[in-house]
Amino acid sequence: MFDVLVIGGGNAALCAALMAREAGASVLILESAPKKWRGGNSIHTRNIRSMHDGPEDVMSGAYPEEEYWEDVLKVTGGITDEKLARLTIRASSNCRSWMQKHGVRFQAPLSGTLNLSKTNAFFMGGGKALMNAYYRSAEKLGIEIRYDSTVSSLEISDGRFLAAHVGNQRIEAKSCVLAAGGFESNREWLKEAWGINEFGEAPADNFLIRGTRYNNGVLLKQLIDMGADSVSDATQAHMVAIDARAPLYDGGICTRVDCVSFGIVVNKLAQRFSDEGEDFWPKRYAFWGRLVAQQPGQIGYSIIDSKVLGRFMPPVFPGDKADTLEELADMLGLDKPALLKTVSEYNAACRVGTFDHTIMDDCHTEGLQPAKTHWALPIDTGPFYGYILRPGVTFTYLGLKTSERAEVHFHGKPSDNLFVAGEMMAGNVLGKGYAAGIGMAIGTAFGRIAGTQAAECALRQRDTQHAAA
Repeated sequence: MFDVLVIGGGNAALCAALMAREAGASVLILESAPKKWRGGNSIHTRNIRSMHDGPEDVMSGAYPEEEYWEDVLKVTGGITDEKLARLTIRASSNCRSWMQKHGVRFQAPLSGTLNLSKTNAFFMGGGKALMNAYYRSAEKLGIEIRYDSTVSSLEISDGRFLAAHVGNQRIEAKSCVLAAGGFESNREWLKEAWGINEFGEAPADNFLIRGTRYNNGVLLKQLIDMGADSVSDATQAHMVAIDARAPLYDGGICTRVDCVSFGIVVNKLAQRFSDEGEDFWPKRYAFWGRLVAQQPGQIGYSIIDSKVLGRFMPPVFPGDKADTLEELADMLGLDKPALLKTVSEYNAACRVGTFDHTIMDDCHTEGLQPAKTHWALPIDTGPFYGYILRPGVTFTYLGLKTSERAEVHFHGKPSDNLFVAGEMMAGNVLGKGYAAGIGMAIGTAFGRIAGTQAAECALRQRDTQHAAA
C-alpha cells in the first residue's frame, strides 16, 4: 500500500506528489492522460502571479500582498474566501526557490506580454517545460507514475478515503490528494449547467476547450453526490474569447485574441455589448469568453485598425484584412450598414487624449453605451482587421470546499485523509473572474499544502501501525 495516492497529473498534482515524497512518504501518481499528453491544463500555462516586495530576477518593481489582494477582490467581485486567497498570495512569494530546486527555470517576460513584468514570473519554455521538469524530478525521487490511468470511482467511508478504482484494479493508500481538474471537457455537464438561453440555443454547443480533453469531472461529480461540500457554481469558469478557428481541445494560449482592448467587439448583429477598455487585458481577458457566450450564436467579432498593430501579442491565426470596413463586413459575414453605423457612432464618441497602452490612459468615449473607458481610438485607418471569436473554456470553478489545510469537507466536517488541490478547489479563491497567472499560484500553493498534509497523515498511520506491531 502506498502512503499517498495523487490523482491527477498537472501542476497541483505534481507539487503535491513532490512535497509528500520530500516528507518521506511513498507516492503513486495516477494520470488519466497518456504520457505524451501528461500535465493537464498546466502544459498551456506561461507564468505564475507572484507576490514580491521589490525587484527580483525576472520581475520588476514590487507587487505587495495588499495590491495582489485588491486585484483578486476586483476580478472576483468579492466572491472569494479572503483567508484562502491571502494564503495563496503569501505562498506565491516563497515558492519559486522550491520550483527551481525541481528544475523549473524562469525568464523575463517577452515583448507584448501586456503589463505582466511586475506581477508575473514566466516559465522558460512555458508550461510544458515546467511539467517536464516536475516529472523528471518525480522520477528521480522514486515516485511511481502510471499513465492512461483514469480513476472511475472512489471508496469513501464517513468522509475517509479508502481506495480508488482504475478499471478492475482497486488501489488503496493511507491518504489521497485529489488534483484531477474541473469538468470543462464534459460537454454534457456544460450543457446541463448552461441550459437553453433566451434565443433558444444551447450555448455550450459552441464552446471550445482551451485545455486538456481529459478533465471530465467524474470524481468531482461523484464526491458532490456523496455529500462533499462544494463552492462556486457550474457556469463559472476561466473562459476566454478565442479565435473561432481554434481546435476543440488543447488550443492553449496561442488561440487567444489579445487585441480586444484596442478596438471594438461586436456581436452577430454588429452591436457592441461591453466596455473593451475597462481594465488591463491580463485582468479582463477571462471575462470576455463569458461575455461572448451570452451573445446570440455565442460569437463575437474583434475589429481594429492599423494604428494599434504591434501593441498586442499576435494570435497564431491571422485576422481577416480589408482596405475598407465594407469589405471587412463582407469577410466577417456582418451586415454592412449595421457595422458602419456602430463604427461611426463609436468614432464620433471617442475623446482622444494621450494614448498609452501601458497605463490606464485618458482616451475614452462620451455619450456612448456601453462606454469604452480607456484606449479609445477611432477606427479610421486602413487596412482594417477582424477576428471571429468563440468562448474558450480553460477550466471550471465548481469545486470542493476546503480550508487552509486543503482537506475535503463532508457536511461541514473535514476529512482526515482526503485532500484537494488545483482546479478541483480553485473556486474557493475564484468565485468568478480571473487574473493572469493566479491559477498557477492556487495550484502551487494548495498542491504543496495538500502533499504535506497527506504525507503527515500517512506517516502518522505508519508510525501507529509500527507501534502496534
